[in-house]
Amino acid sequence: MQDVARRAGVALSTVSATLTGARPVSVATRTRVEAAMDQLGYRPNALARGLASRRSRVLALTYPVGDSGLSRTSAEFVISAAAVAQERGYQLVLWPFGVDDADGVLDVARQGLADGVLVMEVHAGDARVAALRGAGVPVALIGRTADEADPDLPTVDVDFAATVADAVAHLARLGHRRLAFVNHAERRLAEGHGPTLRASAAWTAELLARGLDPVQVYAEESVAGGRAALAALLDGPDPAPTAVVTMNEEATFGVVAELAARGVAVPAALSVLAVVSSPAVAGQTVPPLTTLHAPGAQLGRAGVDALLALLGTGTVPAPVLEPCRLVDLGSTGPVPTPAGAGALAGSGTP
Repeated sequence: MQDVARRAGVALSTVSATLTGARPVSVATRTRVEAAMDQLGYRPNALARGLASRRSRVLALTYPVGDSGLSRTSAEFVISAAAVAQERGYQLVLWPFGVDDADGVLDVARQGLADGVLVMEVHAGDARVAALRGAGVPVALIGRTADEADPDLPTVDVDFAATVADAVAHLARLGHRRLAFVNHAERRLAEGHGPTLRASAAWTAELLARGLDPVQVYAEESVAGGRAALAALLDGPDPAPTAVVTMNEEATFGVVAELAARGVAVPAALSVLAVVSSPAVAGQTVPPLTTLHAPGAQLGRAGVDALLALLGTGTVPAPVLEPCRLVDLGSTGPVPTPAGAGALAGSGTP
């Protein structure tokens, strides 16, 4: 460090402050110190930095990975958060605890292995959030609990109301009035899974506001679950929808598979729109699906910055809500003609 200080023309304490964040350092001075470090090939010892600053320079992200691992869409949130943390001089580690494993999360947090915790897959009454906050661990959420008005809890989330409204408006412009929504599994609703709850409520409110029937089915998160959900919509006693909106990536593959098995043309006979997903996922189906792309990159960044603001100054940034962005890959089209609708109604599993 002394060599770095001499090369940069600053005091040794300034180099230390640049590395630890113990006191503010101007941008110009920080640039000189970092340039000197690069020239000398100096790499600070992370453990020593942590001891000096009483900070680990590590952030944890707790996400219930489970047996299926991270989806492509969820990975966008995580990858963005990791990249931004590194830009800010931190490392991001993944804690794959289940939503109901508050004790596991708290046990690791109390070991001081991370300066703060970013929580994903937030539930309405999230035990992880309550446990961490009760222990005084700094927490920020990618998602929201039922207590949205809590001024001491930083939150960033998908704007589900705006996203659902955009999905319905897009289909309404194409003439669709018989719409159906394929949500996550019904057990997720009972568990208080935030996205399932918010999207369900938004769908009902938006359709009723337009004077339409808010048809909604809950699908198990699997290809088989998606096939069963679509079969129920097409074979039930009510008129078949002319457009289906999905928010369940595994089930979406099943929806498309069931349509292919029945010989239903997309979008000529039925439009399909995937929300809170990503073009990388939607592009894996035949045909590729028009998508309302989840703002994973934006929310990963915003979540890390909210947590660092809490750590740095103790201030809680204003909540961030980001809608999804429409990416038209051609799976939505005008409402079918009577001939096309008749073909859909008459379809059956081979």
